[in-house]
Amino acid sequence: MRKLLSFVLLLASLHALPAFADKFSFPPEFKQQAIATNGAKIYVRVGGHGPAVVLLHGYGETGDMWAPLAARLAKTHTVVVPDLRGMGLSDHPANGYDKKNEARDIAGVLDTLKIGKVDVVAHDIGNMVAYAFAAEQPDRVTKLVLMDAPIPGVGPWEEILKNPLLWHFRFGGPDMERLVKGRERIYLDRFWNEFSADPKHFDEASRRHYTRFYALPGAMHSGFEQFHAFDQDAIDNKAFLAKGPLPMPVLAIGGEKSFATMMATVASAAATNVKGAVIPNAGHWLMEEQPEATMTAITEFLQ
Repeated sequence: MRKLLSFVLLLASLHALPAFADKFSFPPEFKQQAIATNGAKIYVRVGGHGPAVVLLHGYGETGDMWAPLAARLAKTHTVVVPDLRGMGLSDHPANGYDKKNEARDIAGVLDTLKIGKVDVVAHDIGNMVAYAFAAEQPDRVTKLVLMDAPIPGVGPWEEILKNPLLWHFRFGGPDMERLVKGRERIYLDRFWNEFSADPKHFDEASRRHYTRFYALPGAMHSGFEQFHAFDQDAIDNKAFLAKGPLPMPVLAIGGEKSFATMMATVASAAATNVKGAVIPNAGHWLMEEQPEATMTAITEFLQ
């Protein structure tokens, strides 16, 4: 009961933000709930009617990043938007951050909602969860969209790891948590600035909004654990690859100033039916930098 009350109070406080938070508001018909599954409570927004689609966010954001796309898709789809384990308003358990386990979080959410087959749209860390979900339950995923991030152990993973911009993959531990405590905005600005084609496109409203979530107790530890699990993710994914490629259609979207055509290269190492797309004048943060072009590519693929 105490945990439930804390969740309700936290939710109320976050929805009482200033007007700049309106851009993260979902349509009023969307319902919000915390679903207990796989040893964690996963915060989920659900709305719309029709075939199901689940939207998986990445690091530095929450499911709120999908609000504009969710509003568009809800006209033709039942839209499910979770916060991944350890991020946003979902629980921050001490462990369980390997992406195969997080994929089982998503499976549990869908089971609770009585949703079977589903399209999956993912970005960043969400890509890794989406791949594990699709590889473990390929008959459940009808279409898959992967956006601008690698997948551990898949395709050019070892080459991608050599990029010095990815030093944060090995960053973490108690001392690092002490370094960023109270300085979460400084740490996150690094991601938003360095991975944007133009940092101004990741606006101040978004930075303030997401910083509040990553400053919550346990949130930064959970974030570090997402990256620390990559070695295990690579092992798990190589086992998935050994069973054969993904059978469903895959759209691989890269930002022109980020992964670009490399995203299709990554996806083609894991799937047989891959379509590539590059969003002009965009870096990593596709939904912030070029939202219309990004949403158009996704919606046309899902039709």
